[in-house]
Amino acid sequence: MQFKFWPRNSLTHIAVVAMFINGVTPLLWMLATSLKSNVELVNKPITYWPQDPTLENFHQVFVQQPLLTFIGNSVWVALCSTLLTLVVSSLAAYALARLEIPGRRIVMALIIGASTFPLVTLLVPLFQTMRSLGLLNSYLALILPYTVLNLPVCTLVLISFFQSIPKNLESAAMVDGCSRLGALWHVVLPLSMPGVVTAGILAFVNAWDEFLLALSLNASMTMRTLPVGIVLYQGEFTFPWPIISAALVIAMVPVVLVVAWFQERIVGGLTAGGVKG
Repeated sequence: MQFKFWPRNSLTHIAVVAMFINGVTPLLWMLATSLKSNVELVNKPITYWPQDPTLENFHQVFVQQPLLTFIGNSVWVALCSTLLTLVVSSLAAYALARLEIPGRRIVMALIIGASTFPLVTLLVPLFQTMRSLGLLNSYLALILPYTVLNLPVCTLVLISFFQSIPKNLESAAMVDGCSRLGALWHVVLPLSMPGVVTAGILAFVNAWDEFLLALSLNASMTMRTLPVGIVLYQGEFTFPWPIISAALVIAMVPVVLVVAWFQERIVGGLTAGGVKG
């Protein structure tokens, strides 16, 4: 039997393995740490997998901090900002994809430019704006900024899908009595569902993981989101890594479930967007 060596394929396989190790190894390490006791964590030699697994850390996660409150806040903020982002970005993307807007290229360039601004440069203006509006320590203090920050990316994703849909379908719908918004709702959005789901997942994950604004705009304990709440487990001189790891594992569950549920549409949306855009 003859074996053929293909350098290009070998490099591809090596890259895939490296990406897998880079993505999976931290998750396995975090899971292993969450199942260890504090004594086993500092034992030498290091045990890469817990010798005496325990679920006590997951119990302590809910005892030491109001984790359910943090989870509820994160779910509400992420869902509301995602829905609002999809509504606004769908209208903006449809206008840019279908309507003859003066300066369309300039608008597109501004959208792309807005998506490149680092979040830290926007922190002070956002804080001052929310304080002026009296929205600090409220859900809107996070929902509105998250919506604005996610709009550029979601709009760009949806534009590529809307442009791939033949205009004749909308014209036929409007002949049958649909308005422009009716054609968007009944024709364009259903045909662009993979792109809508992809944009929604991006907006949800970004809102779920965001830390800086959540820390700065909501100082009340009852309004903390999950990323900020997890930081509260550490003390000035103590770092209970098993408990922190258990909280991180719990924080990953909603995102994993959402991605697993919409896996096919996400893959289809990313692939179709790359081809059609």
